[in-house]
Amino acid sequence: MKKGNNIILIGMPGAGKSTIGVILAKVKGYNFVDTDLVIQEKEGRLLHDIIASEGTDGFIKIEEEVNASIVCDKTVIAPGGSVIYGPKAMEHFKEIGTIVYLKISLKVLKKRLGDLERRGVVLKDGQTLTDLYNERVPLFEKYADITVDEEDCSVEETVKCILNVLKQR
Repeated sequence: MKKGNNIILIGMPGAGKSTIGVILAKVKGYNFVDTDLVIQEKEGRLLHDIIASEGTDGFIKIEEEVNASIVCDKTVIAPGGSVIYGPKAMEHFKEIGTIVYLKISLKVLKKRLGDLERRGVVLKDGQTLTDLYNERVPLFEKYADITVDEEDCSVEETVKCILNVLKQR
């Protein structure tokens, strides 16, 4: 089966998936989908409200179902950072496109992120941002077709880097 022509951006909250995704989509002439917005629309409530009422496991189940059902073509997809907890969604993404991991250090991440709860970040009770980072990085690396280290890059530089790597594939 031929791999789809979508680009899926994965990474920590605050890595710039949505921001970079919109610009990348414009440059390539692709559509753009932020799956957090798709989840909110489908559920009729904000991410942090879903997490508050369903718990982290319930939210991850909803997120996996929504992401695994996305059907698109020539689209940049920006799923939430917790998408990597849903193997069914990640297998689907592998089939429909190229998964690009936007790698960022914990230090830069801490600078970028504000209120994690209001942002709808999936944290287990007592889990810190450092714990979350250490738990997720190996999963991002496992699923990535391409890794782009955006440590000292502007949004434009990151987009350019993604385009260059995709061109070489």
